[in-house]
Amino acid sequence: MTGHYYEYHFTIQPVVPASEILIAELGELGFESFVENEDGITAYVPEEQFADDLLDKVQILKSEEFSIDFKVKKIERVNWNEEWEKNFTPILVDGECSVRAPFHEKPDTRFDIVIEPKMSFGTGHHSTTHMMIQHILKNDWKGKSVLDMGCGTGVLAILARMKGATPVEAIDIDNWCYLNTLENIERNNCEDIKVEEGGAELLPGRKYDVILANINRNILLNDMTTYVDCLQDKGSIYFSGFYTEDLPVIKSACEKHGLKFIEHIERNNWVAAKFSF
Repeated sequence: MTGHYYEYHFTIQPVVPASEILIAELGELGFESFVENEDGITAYVPEEQFADDLLDKVQILKSEEFSIDFKVKKIERVNWNEEWEKNFTPILVDGECSVRAPFHEKPDTRFDIVIEPKMSFGTGHHSTTHMMIQHILKNDWKGKSVLDMGCGTGVLAILARMKGATPVEAIDIDNWCYLNTLENIERNNCEDIKVEEGGAELLPGRKYDVILANINRNILLNDMTTYVDCLQDKGSIYFSGFYTEDLPVIKSACEKHGLKFIEHIERNNWVAAKFSF
């Protein structure tokens, strides 16, 4: 990566859950990589996305619940691998599933997923990915057709495949995520996962037993009709990427499409919910 970037260093009090909320909002503005620090986060945005008023729409910066200061500087280039390798620690979910980088020691877990996230979302560090992994761990996937929508690193598709799901498809609109998922499915010997670059426009005419959609509130609501049309009878869908206060809105939209609320998990004000026909 040789282009110019702007580096923002955010100092946050309290760090949790503000850092995760800030990362989610910055991601929608074109920020491409994040490094979590003890006192906050460092975020990188390409020069072509930069503007003096870039952060004006970031709602958490206006919140009275958190104190957030930042410094910004232009930099020549960023070696993304070096940045995340310095800060990426292994994740353990419910004692069953580990998510780690290739340079970490192999743990004694039932499911061991090795990823190189680069600029893609979905290392397991973020609450939404962590909760979606929890849902996958406690449900049966053997022989079920699965779609991982907004796949990021592909970690959810990989775990579903490890638990016996087949066929499994992974889709992301971002080219980095598409390429990263291809790398990660090969790294985890899950090459039979079908990976595509695109959005909900790819889905009409397809059918799945289970859909995993860890995206964000607005996209979930906008594309819900398409997702539901792709769900088999007695199928289930798992939604995440939204806050606790958004759950009633998601529930209402699902009920209008004939889906029943089954359960949800909460973590740091984020939610991952299961719905079924």
